[in-house]
Amino acid sequence: MAARILPIDPVHPEPHRVHRAVAVLEAGGLISFPTDSYYGLGCDMANRKAVDRVYQLKGLDRRRPLSVICSDLSEISRYAKVSNFAYRALKRLTPGPFTFVLEATKEVPDALATKQQTVGIRVPNAPVALALVGALGRPIVSTSAAGDDGEPLIDPQEILDVFGHGLELIIDGGYRPHEPSTVLSLIGDEVQVLRQGKGDIEGTL
Repeated sequence: MAARILPIDPVHPEPHRVHRAVAVLEAGGLISFPTDSYYGLGCDMANRKAVDRVYQLKGLDRRRPLSVICSDLSEISRYAKVSNFAYRALKRLTPGPFTFVLEATKEVPDALATKQQTVGIRVPNAPVALALVGALGRPIVSTSAAGDDGEPLIDPQEILDVFGHGLELIIDGGYRPHEPSTVLSLIGDEVQVLRQGKGDIEGTL
């Protein structure tokens, strides 16, 4: 059965629609949702079977880590070891279109931590994604809604055509930009740009 499309206000998401999506996550379902850089495919971080389904849906190598969307700095500190240096960087750059690679804590499920025990964490400047995480009460696993060619899908109808068979819900927040997030490593108290995407750190750090 194909996924349902749920229209939502991307700036002021309606609470009853957010709760409908959260009910899907709590039941182990997969959703697609708008972020500040692209549409994501995701699930409840605490549901191992749902995380497995995300890997299968995208055809990803299990050694390739998925990122985790947190609601704020305090939630990040539960799942990542945040030094004073990292805290200052996170405070300046969140919310925003950045994925931060940090040392994982034991709260991160094994399926989401790398061999080096690191985790990629986002706090996007995206009201829908933040509302979902806030209402769920824990992070959401996220990977880009991109086709086999790696090109991000910017239209919910395209996402339905490509991934609808493996999703329970697509949250329609309108067209999203193509640009991925910028990936920054904060390991060892230094900033390394692992992927340049949307977002500029020049003059910020």
